Parts: sequence; C-alpha cells; structure tokens
Amino acid sequence: TTTPPPNPPQTGLIGWATQNGGTTGGAGGQTVTVSDGQALADALESASPLIIRVQGSLTMPDKMNDVRSNKTVLGVGNATLDNGLNVSSATNVIIRNLTFRGWDDDAVNVQNSRNVWVDHNTFDGGYDGALDIKRESDFVTVSWNRVMNHTKSMLLGHDDGHTADIGHLRVTYHHNWFDGSKERHPRVRFGDPVHVFNNYYFGSDYGVASTMGAGVLVEGNYFENVTRPTAVGYAESGPGDLVQRNNVFVNSGAPESAGDVATIPYAYQADAASGVKATVIAGAGAGRITP
Repeated sequence: TTTPPPNPPQTGLIGWATQNGGTTGGAGGQTVTVSDGQALADALESASPLIIRVQGSLTMPDKMNDVRSNKTVLGVGNATLDNGLNVSSATNVIIRNLTFRGWDDDAVNVQNSRNVWVDHNTFDGGYDGALDIKRESDFVTVSWNRVMNHTKSMLLGHDDGHTADIGHLRVTYHHNWFDGSKERHPRVRFGDPVHVFNNYYFGSDYGVASTMGAGVLVEGNYFENVTRPTAVGYAESGPGDLVQRNNVFVNSGAPESAGDVATIPYAYQADAASGVKATVIAGAGAGRITP
C-alpha cells in the first residue's frame, strides 16, 4: 500500500477573518496599479472599494499611511514598501504579497478595525512591530507571512490597562515563518480565543505568550531552537490561559500551559506538525503567490 499524500496547505482565507460576514477587501471595486508611494497613499485613502496593485520599490510619504475600508493591497512582482500601513477604524481590508523593509514605526498596525487579512508578506527588519493588532480589533487572519532580521514581531493587545479589548482581539495566526525573529509571535493580551496553528518558529527567545486573561490555542506548530516556546504570563503582564497540543519541539525549552480555551468556531484542517517546517519554508512570505 502507498501512503496518501497530505492535504495541500490551505492558502485561501480561513480563520477568524471568515467570521462576521467574511473579508473580501476591494472586491467589486475598480482595480488600479500604482508604482510610487504618494499614488499608493492616495489610493489607500479612497472612500471607494479598490483593488490596489503595487509595483516596484515605493517610498511612502509618512511613517504610517492610513488604509480605509474595503481595500485589497496586493504586491505585484517584488513590491517593497519602506514604511507602514495603518489600518485604523476600518473594515474589510486585505494586505498581500508585499515586502516591508526598514520601516520607522510599525510595518502594519491594525487598530479599532474588523475583518482584516494579512497574508503572504515579508517583514524584513524595521523599527517597531512587524504586525501589531490592538484597540478592540477583531476577526483578523494572519497567514503565510515571514518575519526576518527583526525582534518585535506581532503584538496582540495594546497594554495591560486597555480592558476594552476584552471580548475582542480574535485572531488566527497560521503558516507563518518566524525566521530568527526574537519575540511576540504573538504576545497576547485579553484576546479569547486566539488560534495559533501550523507556524514555524526558528531561533526565538519566546514563541507565544498568553497574558491578562487571554485564551490561546497553540497547535500543530514546529518550534526549533526556541528558548521558551509557550509562555503563561510575560514580563509585568499577568497570566492567561494557553492550551498547547500536537506541537513539535526541537532543541527547545519546555512549553507552558494553563487553563482551558473556548472552542474555535470555524472549519480548518491543521497539518501534522512534523511537516510544518518544510511546508512553511516552501510557502511563506512575499513572492510565493501569483497575484
């Protein structure tokens, strides 16, 4: 008998961004192509739904450039941005296939926003967060991204005192490649349930931290050379709940876990953790999809 091949990895939208009516970005709107930073900034602030195709290496006009609702921002070829995108008080936004390099604030900031999909991007060395999600944001999927040459990767929750985040910050992180990035993959406050599955962690100080009453399910991930794969509580932040299951730990510390986590409400198929390293290296980051 022959062993059937594994299911192909899920590269379409799955996870929390499928909930609350789903996430379609600029679908139904016009498609525009931009090749300079000011033209991109203007398109991002349009009141109309748009599919914005980004070409070339763009210098953005601001450290953080606002993105309004109903936008798809899609890199074509080796599209590179030197500063950040600010998804603030927006709904229905998709950001795909871009390389962010050398940003001065955050590469992508999501706040007070709903239904956001951040997929197949490369975050290559910048000042602060690669992808921070905070201030009551909800229904977000973060998939197939690569973080490299960087420390502060993905914060979820603004600070310990922002209790308005309770009941929000529902985010899925899957098939991301944390390639020597040091921390925050993610660092979670309050969000419940947060779903972290089938990611590849290499050379991190810590992987996933659950704090401030959060609930985080960590499953089917591959941790290699990670000092503290999962953390219950972190720094000055009190503990949250964390369930870890079916993960692989290679030359890594012991995982921490505590409590229970609510049921994940959407359909998904988690890959076996043993194959996640190869799958994620082959598929994560910009330039791996054909836009």
